Amino acid sequence: MRLGLLPKLIIGIIAGILIGSITPEWFIRILVTFRDIFGAFLNYVIPLIIIAFVAPGIAELGKDAGKLLGITTGLAYLSTIIAGFSAFTIGKALLPSIVTAGSAGNPEETVLKGYFEIQIDPIMGVMTALVTAFLLGLGMAVIKEKYLYHIMVDFKDIIEKVIQSIIIPLLPFYIASVFANMTYSGEIAQTMLTFIKVFALIIIFHICYLLFLYIISCSVTGRNPFKTLKNMLPAYFTAIGTQSSAATIPVTVRQTKVNGVTDEVADFAVPLCATIHLAGSTITLVICSMAVILISGQVPLFSLYLPFIFMLGITMVAAPGVPGGAVMAALGLLEIYLGFDEVAKALMIALYLTQDSFGTACNVTGDGAIAMLVDRFNRLFKGKPVTN
Repeated sequence: MRLGLLPKLIIGIIAGILIGSITPEWFIRILVTFRDIFGAFLNYVIPLIIIAFVAPGIAELGKDAGKLLGITTGLAYLSTIIAGFSAFTIGKALLPSIVTAGSAGNPEETVLKGYFEIQIDPIMGVMTALVTAFLLGLGMAVIKEKYLYHIMVDFKDIIEKVIQSIIIPLLPFYIASVFANMTYSGEIAQTMLTFIKVFALIIIFHICYLLFLYIISCSVTGRNPFKTLKNMLPAYFTAIGTQSSAATIPVTVRQTKVNGVTDEVADFAVPLCATIHLAGSTITLVICSMAVILISGQVPLFSLYLPFIFMLGITMVAAPGVPGGAVMAALGLLEIYLGFDEVAKALMIALYLTQDSFGTACNVTGDGAIAMLVDRFNRLFKGKPVTN
């Protein structure tokens, strides 16, 4: 029986705590050396991930025409942005009472160093990669020839293979090395307690946001928000099991049709939203990043999160379709907008991946609400009754 990523991650955290508690310093420094090398490779891959996923994603959205595409994309982006700023507001109000500021201490003074480092410089900076991806994506969307687009799709497949075959399998070892170092340095107890509290806050806010989204969509379409949300529960629980929006599409489409959305809209909007509507993942990224900032003894500022959330809404379109893909795509933004270092990124990955399946479930369930709104506009365009 093959274990999924979440059980492996939990095992990695537990193993890291045990290793940090009972093994000598020299062994932990070996793990830290692995952490430093893997972290350097991760930094190298981040700009490639951005180009490989953002550029084709923008090109694919621009290839098609039609009112439904524009409406669906606009609603998905608006939902993602609202989710991000709502999460920041909730986090600003509640996280200071949940997270002990500065509980991680000063990493430079408390944690061990590896035996050596391997310098792997990225081929370009993160912001340069973002601008390049936008330029290529918009260019591919307007030119007639598709040779470059096909090349970029192949490049995307290569990077996705790197994520699936190298980064994701090694993540549990990476997380274990980080937690071993933190345990040895005496930081782990407060950090684990923070993890549990933040995890609970994220799940509760996922549910609250889905209620908000369905109340809004049902007020426009004249449906019952609680009945429609109940109809989407099979998609929600399927997403928890599969940890993939794409793998849940058949169930999401079926339940969206049960809610009265026409076959035309459901078959179009749900697969598209599975790619571009990641409100649940955005909520998780915002709250987790705020928790990491507070743990490090700093204060999450709205001036930093304003551009971060707007860019995150765009970058989520590019999130690789693998478990943990959203946090992989967001690592560059965490670095350039929030100033995350290697330890902060590792904590962020651990926090995010422990609830990734619930973020995915929030994403796909929200897709049903977006589809109802798109169906409302489509019926107006065609002069049909708003509801069945």
